[in-house]
Amino acid sequence: MKNKVVRVATIQTKVGDDLEQNLIKTVELVKDAAKGGAQIICLQELFRTPYFPQYRKQDKEKYVESIPGISTDVFKKIAKEYKVVIIVPIYEKEKTKKPARNASGITDAGGGFEYHNSAVVIDEKGKLLSTYRKVHIPHDPGFYEKDYFKESDNGYKLYKTKFGTFAVLICFDQWFPEAARSVRLLGAEMIFYPTAIGNVVGYTKDEDWHEAWEIMQRAHAIANSLYVIGVNRVGVEGKIEFFGQSFVADPFGKILTRASKNKEEITVTEIDLSRNAYVAEDWGFLRNRRPDTYKTLTKDVLIEKGSKLKNAKAYKDLKKSLEK
Repeated sequence: MKNKVVRVATIQTKVGDDLEQNLIKTVELVKDAAKGGAQIICLQELFRTPYFPQYRKQDKEKYVESIPGISTDVFKKIAKEYKVVIIVPIYEKEKTKKPARNASGITDAGGGFEYHNSAVVIDEKGKLLSTYRKVHIPHDPGFYEKDYFKESDNGYKLYKTKFGTFAVLICFDQWFPEAARSVRLLGAEMIFYPTAIGNVVGYTKDEDWHEAWEIMQRAHAIANSLYVIGVNRVGVEGKIEFFGQSFVADPFGKILTRASKNKEEITVTEIDLSRNAYVAEDWGFLRNRRPDTYKTLTKDVLIEKGSKLKNAKAYKDLKKSLEK
């Protein structure tokens, strides 16, 4: 089988309160990645803004942008100049035709706005491809995302580019094997997971959040016989110390490249997409599926948060650390 080699890049940065400076810094890193041979470049979740959802009642308007907008205008030019594909995660404010109701209860039939945790994909010609909007939205202490983001109903996206076919899933999406399997069945050769995740400062726990985050994504690579690229940020923001360690895993779940824990860094990794077919044939996970037995997965069966959770010691300790 002929090799199908592509070079993928992760960019992890520290994010400050100055959105303009965050953009300027990332632009230079993207250019460096392109000059270093990268063909597909993925930025971290909400690359231009601090991770504001760790707090409630933030002024979200100062973080939003439209599509097309500030970030897409800049990265379109870079993608076209360097002939690279760029994945740009942003906080999107979308104009909608759906009737909007204001605080006084007055309905504007002309429509309103919806807010999404989104990823824009720009191809090597500088063209904006369809936008992926985060499907799974968490809502827990330190991660109050439902206050700011609407759950997407637009489904999963497949991006067929000059350098390979991939899907983008965002942060909390990565804990759901259904999402990874769905995009693999659509034809993805790679899954990119832009992320913002770390440890709560001052919270001593038995669980290893970094290990769980990485293992889960490596498991997706193994179960679906494809490459997985996880991208995280670094630095301390408020009560969260982001643990970086962006990585690329092959279809056996082997880590090919892992970035540092606390440094701003570019990684460029050469991967061979032709291995997907070999590994898929060898394992047979996709060939031996039994869809007729999976009907429960499509039923509206949810396990709600238990009322006793708030009394659990670990939960109380976490909230205490966040409120200090």
